Amino acid sequence: MSKEMLDALDALEAEKGVSKTIVIEALEAALISAYKRHYGQAQNVEVTFDQKKGNIHVYAVKEVTEEVMDSQLEVSLKDAIAINGAYEIGDKIRFEVTPKDFGRIAAQTAKQVILQRVREAERGIIYEEFSAYENEIMQGIVERQDNRYIYVNLGKIEAVLSKQDQMANEHFQPHDRIKVYVSRVENTSKGPQVFVSRSHPDLLRRLFEQEVPEVYDGTVEIVSIAREAGDRSKVAVRSNDPDIDPVGTCVGPKGQRVQTLVNELKGENMDIVEWNEDPAIFIANALNPAEVSDVIFEVDNPKACIVVVPDHQLSLAIGKRGQNARLAAKLTAHKIDIKPESDMKEFYEQLDEEEVEDSFEGEPFNEEEPVSPIDDDEEK
Repeated sequence: MSKEMLDALDALEAEKGVSKTIVIEALEAALISAYKRHYGQAQNVEVTFDQKKGNIHVYAVKEVTEEVMDSQLEVSLKDAIAINGAYEIGDKIRFEVTPKDFGRIAAQTAKQVILQRVREAERGIIYEEFSAYENEIMQGIVERQDNRYIYVNLGKIEAVLSKQDQMANEHFQPHDRIKVYVSRVENTSKGPQVFVSRSHPDLLRRLFEQEVPEVYDGTVEIVSIAREAGDRSKVAVRSNDPDIDPVGTCVGPKGQRVQTLVNELKGENMDIVEWNEDPAIFIANALNPAEVSDVIFEVDNPKACIVVVPDHQLSLAIGKRGQNARLAAKLTAHKIDIKPESDMKEFYEQLDEEEVEDSFEGEPFNEEEPVSPIDDDEEK
């Protein structure tokens, strides 16, 4: 068994990447369990595995005492001194108690425990590896599908794509290659579990980093993303270089860069707008392609505003089922109420009147001509 065991440990370390030390520790623990099960004594037993020869030794560890109360746990000082004159009370002495047939029993009993430890070690390696890919894009192969998940093979592990992480306009078949966003990695009792997504907004961010070098190196920054996966997205970008147009850079020559992303997301429409530190300008940009006449912020709540658009632009600004306005609100983190210019006439007229009143505030006004003061001498 010794030679075969050493060869098996070497092969396991080479093929599975599982440390030989971990396996030997598991083996020694398993052998103690095996000895206890078959020989009814293990509380003071040590098992050692010779890594050079592969031999297994079982030792009973006994404490040196003046008077022996339990011969399985203790040895008298007289007997200890007979072994070695340096022993004192309280010392521990190891007596080899390896049974002749223990190799066979140990191999049978330890097999399942060793396999379990190996699986745990493999799971730990896989968890550490895939934890590094959290919040990143990976390419996988669709394996199968049930009512809850699409199962995607990422190489060493099978990831799950839930219903809410799927896009409504996508349908996959086994063996399809897809790009997925690793949303989280959990270390469960059954092993590592990788959750992936096709609907996460950061999937779009990572795709832009892959397609647009300026986004990857930070020259162009994606400030915010609003996404209704499979239908439409809005992306706010800004440039850290005054000579680079952030929107044009992301769109690419003849729209090639953004078209690559649209194709990857199966036709998901994409609006790329320029971020601006002035929230009014940013909100106007976010409502693209609609034209915006005015943005009026509420006095009590600066995160809420009324956006005024020309009457013929109202439906375009709101969008189909309110989508354009909804995405603009998510993108800018503002509550947006869209009004046509015709509904705002009274508001502007009232505003003009208030400005006129304010312009006369504090000034004396008298319809009669002022009377010049009369000098008493002139009157005389």
